[in-house]
Amino acid sequence: PPSAPRHILGASRGKDVVAKMEHFAMMSTRTTSLICNVRASPPRAMPVTSMQMNPSRKQLRLRKCERGVGQLAPATLQRHHAAARKLRAGVVVASAAAAADGGAGGAKEAFTKDFYRTRLLTFAAMFVGYGSYYLTRNSLSYVVPTLLEDKVVGLTMTQIGGLTSVLPVCYGFSKFLSGVAAARASPRVVLALGLAATAAVNIAFGFGASYAWFLACWGLNGLLQGMGAPACARILTSWFPTKERGTWWGFWTASNNIGGFAAPLVAGGAANAMGWRWGMYAPGIIAAAIAVLLLVTIKDDPETAGYEAIDTAPKSEGKPSVPKAKDERGVFKILYEECLKSPYVWLFAVSYFWVYVIRQSVTSWSLLYLIREKAVPAAEAAVRVSGLELGGLLGSLSAGALSDALIRKHANDNSVGTVGLRVKVVVGFTLALCAALFGFWKCPNIGWVQWLSIASVGAALYGPQMIIGLCGAEVVSKSGVSSAQGFLGWVSYLGAACAGVPISWVVQTHGWDMYFLTLLGSCAVVVTLLAPTLNLKSREQVDSAKEK
Repeated sequence: PPSAPRHILGASRGKDVVAKMEHFAMMSTRTTSLICNVRASPPRAMPVTSMQMNPSRKQLRLRKCERGVGQLAPATLQRHHAAARKLRAGVVVASAAAAADGGAGGAKEAFTKDFYRTRLLTFAAMFVGYGSYYLTRNSLSYVVPTLLEDKVVGLTMTQIGGLTSVLPVCYGFSKFLSGVAAARASPRVVLALGLAATAAVNIAFGFGASYAWFLACWGLNGLLQGMGAPACARILTSWFPTKERGTWWGFWTASNNIGGFAAPLVAGGAANAMGWRWGMYAPGIIAAAIAVLLLVTIKDDPETAGYEAIDTAPKSEGKPSVPKAKDERGVFKILYEECLKSPYVWLFAVSYFWVYVIRQSVTSWSLLYLIREKAVPAAEAAVRVSGLELGGLLGSLSAGALSDALIRKHANDNSVGTVGLRVKVVVGFTLALCAALFGFWKCPNIGWVQWLSIASVGAALYGPQMIIGLCGAEVVSKSGVSSAQGFLGWVSYLGAACAGVPISWVVQTHGWDMYFLTLLGSCAVVVTLLAPTLNLKSREQVDSAKEK
């Protein structure tokens, strides 16, 4: 009715003018056919608003329509009807321009509390789910003591060594294959099904009684373990903008430490209480229950949950954002175009290789170094080396937060590459790693000093390990994130494999001094490889520049 426009125009001070215009423009076209038969009541006194004190041309037209609509002839009403349509078009354009003006900096204002609640729930479920992968991955390590005592099975130490070797070999190839295959699949489904499958394999392992069965199950477990990381990477890049992604990526990698901490409690505790078979059943049952929770809780991306897409690229002023077309490329084309053709992905992959050489060398040989070179008793040496994981947790979180802080500091400078800022953090941590390794090498044989030195090694080491993977995800499109993570993961585990026989040959042939010199040389290689990427821009920045 005619009173509706007066109500809108007489709204309280501070209401958004564009919202009033849009409401009137939409209501006018719905009620024009009724206005011909309705006589307007005398205008009521209305409070003076800022719109009435300083009216614009469109506001004057609105006021004229509202005041005279009851006395207009049908022909005049048709003209006002056309004017209302034009006015509505102007309102839509104004609303789109206002949204575009917010750009990346207005992302927070564009989403509701419900959005952030859904995002946090998705992240929490993903955190628990990926930590459960480590529960099913490390279960055998804590079942071995009771398994060796089973005279019916009768496994030897050599056969146990074969079981522990087959998983990382299969896992390295699995990360690559799963990353490529998951590029077109739902990351929620991939994450949940992979966890459910590893749970089933753990339970099946507990029903076995022969070495061939154990070897087949544990190799299959390695192949399934690689489904977790690429799916999580896709979820993270879809839900978190660049300025927050490093911090949340660091929190995600902390699930490794939580899952590793829970494995001896669940698997080892069940094995000691009820036998080695229950040491495999218990992680499998828990992981299967969590897999169902993932399917119910996780949302692939904001669009799936009914929200606007996270778009961190800045928009051109006054231009509304245009939704991007769905990527219809096949998985192998995505792998080739996004990863294999990109020199920067190759640089990050080779850098990752050497980071994992250092990581696996430290985790595999530092305990033996303390026992044989420093003559520390085995139990005491294990306590001193325990600082590695705690330092690694702190290093991952601090590196991600530091890289995000640098990106926020340069948020208004489009000439600065966000990936390059993260690389600078990697270089800084790698130089700190050189100092930490040297300190561990030369520190006195004092328990708390060696614990602090190995903790500093972990803090400096896990930062580059976390951020290089994030950099690889940000130089490709969102469709190529899982492929990039799979490729990087495959190359990194080739580096981890080199920390076995090659490093053992270095220690046996040239001694522990050459061992530390090899690790320091690996740090130098990482810094050299990353030098060309110190000002590298993310894929979002590149796409935004092309649109402008």
